[in-house]
Formats: sequence, C-alpha cells, structure tokens
Amino acid sequence: MSTTRHLVNRQRRLATVAAAERAATTAPPRPGSGRGPDLRKPDATQEEAVPEGGERGEGEERGEDEKESAPEAEKATVRRRPRLSLPAVLCVLTLLLGAVAAWAFTSAASLRDDPSRQNTALTDISRTSEVKGQITEAVGAVFSYDYASPTKAEAAVTKYLTGKAVQQHADMLAEVRAQAPKQKLVLTTTVTDSGVEMLDGDRARLLIYADQRNTRTGKSEETTYAAAMFSVDAVRKSGSWRISAIDTFTR
Repeated sequence: MSTTRHLVNRQRRLATVAAAERAATTAPPRPGSGRGPDLRKPDATQEEAVPEGGERGEGEERGEDEKESAPEAEKATVRRRPRLSLPAVLCVLTLLLGAVAAWAFTSAASLRDDPSRQNTALTDISRTSEVKGQITEAVGAVFSYDYASPTKAEAAVTKYLTGKAVQQHADMLAEVRAQAPKQKLVLTTTVTDSGVEMLDGDRARLLIYADQRNTRTGKSEETTYAAAMFSVDAVRKSGSWRISAIDTFTR
C-alpha cells in the first residue's frame, strides 16, 4: 500500500510540474518578472519599428510625398507658363510686317536714287546698240584728217561734237592741222571696240578702243601706227547721239 501511494503521489507531483512548465511556456512573461524565455524575434531580424500612432518617419513621408507631388509640380509649371493670347500674337505679327514693309520701301527708294541703279546699258539693248553705232561713227570721223580736204574734218566736228568736246578736239588736233600741209599728212582713226559704261535716258558714257594710222605722203612716204584708249560722254539731241566730252585719262 505504501509503495502504491508513493507512486501515485510521485505521478501527481510530476503532472503538477509538467502543467506548471506548460503554463510558463505558453503564457507571456510579465514585465520585470525575469521568468521565462524571450520568444520575440531578435533585433537583427525584427521589422523596423513604426512610431506611435502608426505614422511613418519624417524622411520616408517626405520622400514619398516628393515622388507623388513631382508630376503635379510639372503640371503646375506648365500651367504657370505665360501664354500669349490671339490678339497679342496678331499685334506682334502686325508690328513685324510693318517693319519689313518700311525696310522694303526704304531699300526701294535708295535703289531708285542710286545713279548706278539707273544705268540701263545692260537692259535697254536697242538703245545701247544705237549709241554704240553712232558714237563709233562719230569717233572715226572727227579723229581722222586729210590734208587734201580739211573741210571734211570741219563738217564732222559740226555734226558729231557739242559742248566742251568742240574745244577739246581742237586742242588735240592742233598740231596735226599745223603739220598736215607740209608733210601731206593723212590721219585715219578706226574704232576696234567700244563699251557703254552708263546709259541713262539721253545721256551715255562710252569707253573707246581705236587704232590710228598716220601716213606722210611727201618725198618719202612713211606710215606709223598707234593704239588709243579714251572715253567719251554722249548726249542725244534731235534724234542722234553727239559727243559732249572727251577724256584721254591724262592729267
């Protein structure tokens, strides 16, 4: 009997200890009690603590807010860009067109007033050909002289020269007239080329290239040749072109 009682008592004690251990294992320990193991996860594996009230930290909240507000900020910037209204755009275009029109008018006026722009030598082909033909004939007549018929030269001067060209021609051929009877001199001038530098209405300027042949028919006949280049101013009077000035490019 005593042995059986001891066994029963021993089993009861073992059952009581086992129940106490199970209770200690399952029940959370009281703060400061120092009893029972800490079953919470270690700090290294615990999730980041969330502040009281379940709110995020200031850095996280600002970062996510900046990300969310970036598109809204761009939209606000686009909306804040100044937009010109249609009347303002039309006003600017009107000012620009007015400035362009004023510039074009000024440029056209300056072109009309520029003497070089009034030169029609290259555009008026018919008139250019006319003045070249008549002045070529005039140069050949007035710069040729035959001692045997001086009146022919005088008639050419009257027909083809006008203005100061009359005196210029007299000075240029003074020596020829003086020596012609003694040396039985015959001077012949032939225009080889000419160009119209300027043609403006009834005024023109031409560059002349000519060959001159000077023949002495006295005791011993002698002929000399020379080339000449000079320019002439011409005016149109009574339907024909006449030489009004002679420039031999000498000073």
